[in-house]
Amino acid sequence: MSEKSMLPSRFLFCLITISMFLLILSSLFLLQFSNTSFIPNSVFKLILVNSTSVYFKSSGKNEQTKLPFVTSVASPVDSKRPMGREGSCQISNASKKMDALGQGRRKGCDPNQAHLRAFMYDLPPEFHFGLLGWTGKANQIWPNVSNPGRIPSYPGGLNLQHSIEYWLTLDLLSSDTPNIARPCSAIRVKNSSQADIIFVPFFSSLSYNRHSRLHGKEKVSVNKMLQDKLVNFLMGQDEWKQLGGKNHLIVAHHPNSMLDARKKLGSAMFVLADFGRYPVEIANIDKDVIAPYKHVLRSNPVADSATFEGRPLLVYFQGAIYRKDGGAIRQELYYLLRDEKDVHFTFGSVRGNGINGASEGMASSKFCLNIAGDTPSSNRLFDAIVSHCVPVIISDEIELPFEDVLDYSEFCIFVRASDAVKNGFLLNLLRGIKREKWTKMWERLKEIAHHFEYQYPSQAGDAVDMIWGAVSRKISSIQNKLHRKNRYRRSQILLKRN
Repeated sequence: MSEKSMLPSRFLFCLITISMFLLILSSLFLLQFSNTSFIPNSVFKLILVNSTSVYFKSSGKNEQTKLPFVTSVASPVDSKRPMGREGSCQISNASKKMDALGQGRRKGCDPNQAHLRAFMYDLPPEFHFGLLGWTGKANQIWPNVSNPGRIPSYPGGLNLQHSIEYWLTLDLLSSDTPNIARPCSAIRVKNSSQADIIFVPFFSSLSYNRHSRLHGKEKVSVNKMLQDKLVNFLMGQDEWKQLGGKNHLIVAHHPNSMLDARKKLGSAMFVLADFGRYPVEIANIDKDVIAPYKHVLRSNPVADSATFEGRPLLVYFQGAIYRKDGGAIRQELYYLLRDEKDVHFTFGSVRGNGINGASEGMASSKFCLNIAGDTPSSNRLFDAIVSHCVPVIISDEIELPFEDVLDYSEFCIFVRASDAVKNGFLLNLLRGIKREKWTKMWERLKEIAHHFEYQYPSQAGDAVDMIWGAVSRKISSIQNKLHRKNRYRRSQILLKRN
């Protein structure tokens, strides 16, 4: 080949080399600024860098993010050959990682993925966090919940056992708060027309515990005043008028909370401890949700939970013994069991070292008695559960949280009150439960104990998450009844028009 004929070839080779260099340089430039808004993600899915990982700066000052890319591209010669399993996985994995990165940057929860969409009224702080002593800036309704270490704290002691309204409100606030990792089972929406439930953020149990008595020259307690204000507010809302309040959720966990307003607001869905002080037309299992108490005793770590042999006490009970109504059975059982050598049955309270003593006692007992008191339920059941002490429930009228999804007979013993007071019946029953059966129930307790934990931020399967699930299931039932009721409504409207 002559030297003249080689010139075009050399020129063409140089041109191709320069073009390739410019292409690579422009690709790297795009990658360097991949976090800017004007470059779509699809660009990067099309750019394939051979055996490299490209870094670009993230929004943090000193952070870098590593993007993986597919390692090779089929050449023109191989373009008609079907992609093998290995190549398919490479593209799939790269896409998944990039999608995951996008999810990580997404703020809050996707309303379309949530099981429950809740609209929450922006009630003044006097109804909720103001009762905790929190004061925000001018016109600030809600505290900043982005830092779990700085949220307003709830009073300790027995106040905590009815703090359910506090945890649910925090959870809804955090659902549209960036950087809070939580399950997206329930999310807050700003438009009530998009909501499955209308949440009423009134800390009714705290209001009762702290403000139900008259102080100074007060003629009306703060607790009653807030309830009256709440009723007037709700009755004036279009959201209430549309369904007569049936799509509203009100937390009234303390048995004496909402005493003045419950009759007027009885069409709403309540979150309660039990139905002990409610007439059936106001509260019932068909429309309302039973939520667990927040346990007062410390949770027993699974690794430290004593086995059958490590629990020398057969039966444990410590609490108020002389109660009224259905709780009279406590006194009868006290006289039956107090002298038994492997039974701890005494009066106790949270004062002094009461909580620590009860924690140690339950953790060293095989069975813990949960006996009806002034109401069918008590916090003692949930203290026993987190202590992995098999609960013995002696309360004929009790309603249990999440019983539509949890079989309590797997980890609890149920005894009718009429049987429990028979001489020797209860102890013979419990002593007849051998190691193998007890261990099976103990293992189940360790599996389900997390369903009764309240915490912020909430976690999948904890008490807050379980309550939202229970609310969602109730809503489905309510909607089903409304739809059935409306079967012939449209036909009747059309008939009247004609």
